[in-house]
Amino acid sequence: MDIHEHQAKELLKLYNIPTPEGKAVFSVDDAVLVAKELPGPVYVVKAQIHAGGRGKAGGVKVVKSLDEVKVAAQSILGKTLVTHQTSKEGKLVQRLYIEDGCKIESEYYFSMVIDRVSSKISVIASTEGGMDIEKVAEETPEKILSFSIDPTIGFQPFHSRLIANTLNLKGSSFKQAGMFFKQLYKLFTDLDGSLLEINPLVVTSDNDLIALDAKMSFDNNALFRHPNIMELRDETEEDPAEIIASKYDLAYIKLDGTIGCLVNGAGLAMATMDIIKLKGAAPANFLDVGGSATKEKVTEAFKIILSDKAVEGILVNIFGGIMRCDIIAAGVVAAAKELSLTKPLVVRLAGTNVEEGKKILSESGLKIIPADDLDDAAVKIVNAVKEIN
Repeated sequence: MDIHEHQAKELLKLYNIPTPEGKAVFSVDDAVLVAKELPGPVYVVKAQIHAGGRGKAGGVKVVKSLDEVKVAAQSILGKTLVTHQTSKEGKLVQRLYIEDGCKIESEYYFSMVIDRVSSKISVIASTEGGMDIEKVAEETPEKILSFSIDPTIGFQPFHSRLIANTLNLKGSSFKQAGMFFKQLYKLFTDLDGSLLEINPLVVTSDNDLIALDAKMSFDNNALFRHPNIMELRDETEEDPAEIIASKYDLAYIKLDGTIGCLVNGAGLAMATMDIIKLKGAAPANFLDVGGSATKEKVTEAFKIILSDKAVEGILVNIFGGIMRCDIIAAGVVAAAKELSLTKPLVVRLAGTNVEEGKKILSESGLKIIPADDLDDAAVKIVNAVKEIN
């Protein structure tokens, strides 16, 4: 789960990590009122969306008067921002963060992310703050420090010194680094973070360390432990279909292709998407119904797939273990009838109660294309979609 910058900064403050003063607002008038309460005379008006690259898209403006705050707020609020981290449709700005200006001496990059391969926490730091870290990694990899922290050992003083030396911190900022990075690690682990990014991390003209920006994501599987984090969820920033899917315990992610996929099991879903690409088409989604799907759950899965107007055909790929093929087949038939499905539908069933499942499909009276195996299924759905175009 992602949260907004202003929410991440409130969490940073709880861990005594310095950030500029600021407040989130939802109207132009409130933007001016908040700015009046800040020290000034420089203010920053920031769009709040779940995506990076806001500045390049015109979503961050530095201004020097209350009148300019108003003009900036009017130009950003209600605007659709398209960045390198959004879809081509972009994201609508529905809230702003009004922040006090900061006298920046130097900018750096810092982040923590879960490394699922090593089961450790990866730390990344660079002297090239404010830039796309991917670009830095490609063009000047020597400017990036990367190391892992074993959670059984935790963050140690030498980790802070390593980061501070890499960033060439001196004097008071070097001294602050020990507690600063230790607290970032504590926040990340206490709240089951999956990503914490400070870009830029800055040293001010007073040689103080400040988190000028903050991005945080959390492990969805651990949110039950953090109801305070759950309260920060902004569903307006999420795909409506993904919100509905979560309510039915369906793992759904929208993609850019035209072949809708309904599969049980994440690994099988990935393989299904791969083979669709191999056969010359592209998947429209990742959708895992899990191992305990009901007929009603399958029907909802179909509704979610068909809510994507780009979908031109559907491939159902089920390997029945715990999940019974006859349950899936009944769900497929019910969904196809309820939704008056006219788009090509290919179904491949294997495993528990497979013959019963195939019988349900064949006796349904629907134009369901059966497939013998995954390769056969992929070829049939790709060809069926080509025939209607």
